[in-house]
Amino acid sequence: MDAAKRYFRSPAAMLGLILLLIVVGMAISAGYLYPRDPLALAGRPLIWPFANPRFLLGTDNSGRDIAAQIFHGARISLLIGGVATLIAVAIGIMVGALAGYYGGWVDNILMRITEAFQTLPNFVLLLVLVAVFGSTLTTVTIAVGIVSWPAPARLTRAEFLSLRSREFVQAGRTLGMRDTQLILREILPNALPPVIVYAGVVMAIAILLESALAFLRLSDANVASWGNLIGLGRDVLRVQWYVSAIPGVAILITVLAVSLVGQGLNDALNPRLKQR
Repeated sequence: MDAAKRYFRSPAAMLGLILLLIVVGMAISAGYLYPRDPLALAGRPLIWPFANPRFLLGTDNSGRDIAAQIFHGARISLLIGGVATLIAVAIGIMVGALAGYYGGWVDNILMRITEAFQTLPNFVLLLVLVAVFGSTLTTVTIAVGIVSWPAPARLTRAEFLSLRSREFVQAGRTLGMRDTQLILREILPNALPPVIVYAGVVMAIAILLESALAFLRLSDANVASWGNLIGLGRDVLRVQWYVSAIPGVAILITVLAVSLVGQGLNDALNPRLKQR
């Protein structure tokens, strides 16, 4: 309850929550407001926003309704961001927990693997994975999750290193608890809050990575995504700039919302701020 009160007292956190709820509402209502295929031809190409009441946000190069693509694209962005974040956090927690709990040679091996992943920039590694395994929506989502796990792993490892010598862990060992029980039941619940908070950062990065892939036309072209729409508008950027600008604003708002929510959770759950 105290954490919730601290969260709701933050104007920035509340703004992020409101924006995020709007994006989620767009994703939920997309099928009701725009039941047709968002990639189907709807009218004359390159109609400017508000020039035709049928197309409030105009049409793209092929005559497809931009508003329909924005609403349906919210589903794709949230789906990719959410699933990729789950994959990244799951791998990060597993690697970080084992490295932080056992230490020694286990820690050395796992951290060297983590450093090897961090040697290459995320986007370069993502390009390699997409080039090798294809650019379907499923492949892109899994690839984004795979390139995003090192940071959660390092954060989890740091938490485990600070918690593994605490009194409650020593008491568990004295009672004969196995390592698996100590990791999953005693240490992990106490190490999760900062990892959950950082998941917001991972989700924001995942949305941006997918958008960058789509802009380069390396993502799944058979789905209505904001990145695909930005990439399509690149061909008419100097004249019909709105084709790229509208989905760009949608990405900006979503990433800002996720970041503000994550920062708000950090401020609410951070024990160092509880007495402020």
